[in-house]
Amino acid sequence: MADTEFPGWHGTTIIGVRKGGKVVIAGDGQVSLGQTVIKGTARKVRRISPGGYDVVAGFAGSTADAFTLLERLETKLEATPGQLQRASVELAKDWRTDKYLQKLEAMLIVSDGTDLYVITGAGDVLEPEHDVTAIGSGGNYALAAGRALMGTDKDAEEVAREAMAIAADICVYTNGNLTVETISA
Repeated sequence: MADTEFPGWHGTTIIGVRKGGKVVIAGDGQVSLGQTVIKGTARKVRRISPGGYDVVAGFAGSTADAFTLLERLETKLEATPGQLQRASVELAKDWRTDKYLQKLEAMLIVSDGTDLYVITGAGDVLEPEHDVTAIGSGGNYALAAGRALMGTDKDAEEVAREAMAIAADICVYTNGNLTVETISA
């Protein structure tokens, strides 16, 4: 089947919110193939603890590709314990220059409770300007909602959950089955 005939995988919205000394990463569970929901309970937010330092990561894109990237990130963190920024930059450099990794189709949001980054295959390690970032099919909806909610008295988890609910109401590739991980500095 040619690429143009294949309906393509969609589905996942991941949001990262930093507020009040906490970072929350939340993700929905939907995976769609074309117009069909294949799974509604995928878990795309995980806590890893390489070298005894907790890091929360959420991913959008191909699951196998994302797991490959998470394994690489863990290796980088084991080599530089407690240095998320350095490990993220090293992963982004490898991802951009390694011929095998260049084919991977995923994005990551990672946090150690202090820093919050989006890591892309273009070699980017991006820190959000407004303490909210989002990726995936409904990422722009969740980002807009999250930014609007940051000025309220809601805590990081409430902002993330409400922004994800808004994204799920708008984006057909996002559902309300959330995985939420909180990490403090």
